[in-house]
Amino acid sequence: MIQSRLLRRLGLLLALGAAYFIAGKLGLRLAFLNASATAVWPPTGIALVAFVLLGYDVWPAILASALLVNLTTAGSVATSVGIALGNTLEGVVGAYLVNRFARGRRAFDRPQDVFIFTALAAMVSTTVSATLGVTTISLAGYARWADYGPIWWTWWLGDAAGDLVVAPALMLWFVTPRLRWQRAKLIEAAALLLWVIVVGLTVFGGLFPSRVKNYPLEFLCLPLLIWAAFRFPQREAASAVVVLSGIAIWGTLHGFGPFVRATHNESLLLLQAFMGVTSVMTLALAALVAERNQVEDRLRQLAVSDPLTGLANYRQLTYAIDAEIKRFQRTERSFALVLLDMDGLKKINDSFGHLVGSLALCRVAETLFGSCRAMDTAARFGGDEFAVVLPETGDAAAWHVARRVAERVARDGEKPSLSVSVGVAVYPRDGDSLEALLSAADRSLYESKARRRAKARVR
Repeated sequence: MIQSRLLRRLGLLLALGAAYFIAGKLGLRLAFLNASATAVWPPTGIALVAFVLLGYDVWPAILASALLVNLTTAGSVATSVGIALGNTLEGVVGAYLVNRFARGRRAFDRPQDVFIFTALAAMVSTTVSATLGVTTISLAGYARWADYGPIWWTWWLGDAAGDLVVAPALMLWFVTPRLRWQRAKLIEAAALLLWVIVVGLTVFGGLFPSRVKNYPLEFLCLPLLIWAAFRFPQREAASAVVVLSGIAIWGTLHGFGPFVRATHNESLLLLQAFMGVTSVMTLALAALVAERNQVEDRLRQLAVSDPLTGLANYRQLTYAIDAEIKRFQRTERSFALVLLDMDGLKKINDSFGHLVGSLALCRVAETLFGSCRAMDTAARFGGDEFAVVLPETGDAAAWHVARRVAERVARDGEKPSLSVSVGVAVYPRDGDSLEALLSAADRSLYESKARRRAKARVR
């Protein structure tokens, strides 16, 4: 088992190193100002995600890959070591800040965490690599000190864009890798992707029907990213930014789009600044929408459930009974209603306190959860009374369920011991309306209580 775990870890490190190396070589192909400085540097995002999700002990893979990227590109062994150390330390610092202040892997769940991630990871930690890297190549003579500022800005912005564009998509896909889309959602996702590609090529790829290929049409991208943020989780919104960024980089380098300037490096700097800001706004909006959806789901849950026990509340119980009555009118299949009353709740409260009494109610609720089918509706009727709606169930089966619940409550093994009285009513035999059915089940419950008291007196 240990050997298998070590082999899996080794394979993971090798895959991480390979991904970093490939991304690094692709990024340095766009190094126009200096062979070691590029405005497009995805490895920063890869390293940050690796340190946040896999732990700091993956640093050897990052260090070795960064060293190999630079050794096979430009400079000497000494400069390659210095740059690799800066790249690795940048990732460690960024991951520490994200874990410490932006909730780590959940950094994109809330808008405030998105902005903290931007400030600490994309803006602060990236200064480490830029400063160490540019200082190293300047000391070694591979860059003029007069060019220190422009090279530093190119290096820093490339790393910052890697954290803002690449890292969110990678982290969100690794945290929630499964797709749970219904068919309609899948069609909408495909439509969104298609429009992102079409609009991206129109703005940045020269598809705009004009001889002028540099119209300032970047605003056309914003509605699509708003669509992604409002209609999909943060993962899909971040992915839309990545797709758009890839198209924009390709088009800008081919002379298309609003950010084309006299040099490739200047063009990429303007583009990366735009994509970084766009990514932050898209992620923050997506997080805000997700928070709103969570609050709405919570409110809907509170509207139909009992806050103490988690069972359905009285409103949901009446809705379930009405639904079963309407279904009977279509199918003529009867259903049963079971009422349960916990015996001696006041005595438990007086003897042990109301907290123990509340826990006793929860114990009954747990028994109901474990005794009901998925199609049944278990509810807290009110106070110490509970109810269960049993679709397609007759009198005998309903009494069997009621007695089984009562037996499980009586022998749950916890103190103080509990007992419940039960009553059953069947629709439409015992009542042809909601009120009549509840009244019949209530009468059955109190008849059951009377029989239990009579037996107790006889004993």
